[in-house]
Amino acid sequence: PRSSHSTVRSLRGSWRLGNANGSVVLRGEVPGCVHTALHRRGLIQDPYYRFNDVMYRWISLDNWTYSRTFKTPFDIRKWQKVNLIFEGVDTVAQILINNVTLGRTDNMFNRYSFDITSVIKEVNFIEVRFLSAVSYAAEQSRCHKVYSIPPACPPPVQKGECHANFIRKEQCSFSWDWGPSFPTQGIWKDVRIEAYNHYHLIYFSLTSFFVKSAQQWSLEIESIFDVVSSKPIAGLVTVNIPKLQTQQTFSVRLQPGEGSIVLLVNINKSSAVEAWWPNGHGKQTGYNMTTTFIMEAGYQIEKFSKAYFRTVELVQEPIPGSPGLSFYFRINGRPIFIKGSNWIPADSFQDRVTYDTLWLLLKSAADANMNALRVWGGGVYEQDEFYDICDEIGIMIWQDFMFACALYPTDKNYLESVRAEVSHQVRRLKSHPSIILWSGNNENEAAIASNWFSIPYADKEVYIKDYVMLYVKNIREIVLTVTVPDYITLKDF
Repeated sequence: PRSSHSTVRSLRGSWRLGNANGSVVLRGEVPGCVHTALHRRGLIQDPYYRFNDVMYRWISLDNWTYSRTFKTPFDIRKWQKVNLIFEGVDTVAQILINNVTLGRTDNMFNRYSFDITSVIKEVNFIEVRFLSAVSYAAEQSRCHKVYSIPPACPPPVQKGECHANFIRKEQCSFSWDWGPSFPTQGIWKDVRIEAYNHYHLIYFSLTSFFVKSAQQWSLEIESIFDVVSSKPIAGLVTVNIPKLQTQQTFSVRLQPGEGSIVLLVNINKSSAVEAWWPNGHGKQTGYNMTTTFIMEAGYQIEKFSKAYFRTVELVQEPIPGSPGLSFYFRINGRPIFIKGSNWIPADSFQDRVTYDTLWLLLKSAADANMNALRVWGGGVYEQDEFYDICDEIGIMIWQDFMFACALYPTDKNYLESVRAEVSHQVRRLKSHPSIILWSGNNENEAAIASNWFSIPYADKEVYIKDYVMLYVKNIREIVLTVTVPDYITLKDF
């Protein structure tokens, strides 16, 4: 089979960056943001120095545009579909290629894919026109006329910006009690062009579980494809884990559109499976696994990944002589005492957070005998490398969704954006053994319960209804749909 079923060209590197009236024009790196570009070129001083957060407020109030030209590195006629993919846009922008508007972005935590098959040429001009996050949030809040959604602004001492809860962006970038206000604009993750024929793999994830009745480990492998062909595509998928003497081949069919394949691999019973343990309790063994898709269209995809095996139970049982329930985790059947910390973003500017930064911080946590971190809901869903390192060194992650210390709107557009964000992030991250728990938010239930925002008793119902709508009826539903395999009933455990 031919293996070149797709071709990829990253557009990272040097872009042109300019403000709204053209008075500031400079070179900006992608991935990057306006603040780091200005700092690198010596146009502003260190943003962290003294009161520079206030001095440089003008940067986030302006509307900036990133643009560049690029040559298409392949013959356009040879590919059925060409996509422009942004792994992360911060945050509100209009995307154009060759002066055609492809669409808009309004969520820093979502991945955006635009079909550019009909607009791509041999030489292309791409533009990302940003709108100030501060003015966008203010406008969204103004439009929400029926009732206000507190808090309107941060405490004055923070010298921050208002209405962070109206924009799907790193909440602490509008200021926090521990950090400055730098509402960034920029392309904060990779941007690339992908061209392919027939079918293309978008998400690939694996989840391990121990089936008690069979006394056997199983792996659920989920693959989600964009299927370009107009009729179903049949083929074979082979999963091979050499160290565990496990190899299985499945015949599969991909439906046109978004096609998905879910496979259940039973691990060879005569192989001794080493479990993944938290730091201080054992090894973090992972097994190399190869998944090969050979479809009738004649294209082969090979996916290399690591399979980890571990079970997690949250134990909440009555405690004799106490009004409450216990709250602890059993990993692989063993109760684990959690020792850890709260993880906030490592920098106000995400593009400065390198693999080395993450390794140093996470290794320091492990060296200090920590075995868990909570990825805090006022920051970002961390980059892939963060979770890879946690898998490797045994740091358990309590993963918040990005909502913190505020109430949030539940209008149709907002909910739609959040639903896309949650399904993207859960699919992206659910293979990591380090993530032991998904949590709805940080302190928002407490805010309603102890009335932080002095809401009159008569109005409380509205906010409780919004809370249930956002976290229980939407986020929780998606997490359960995306993480719990269809054929598993909870009694198997």
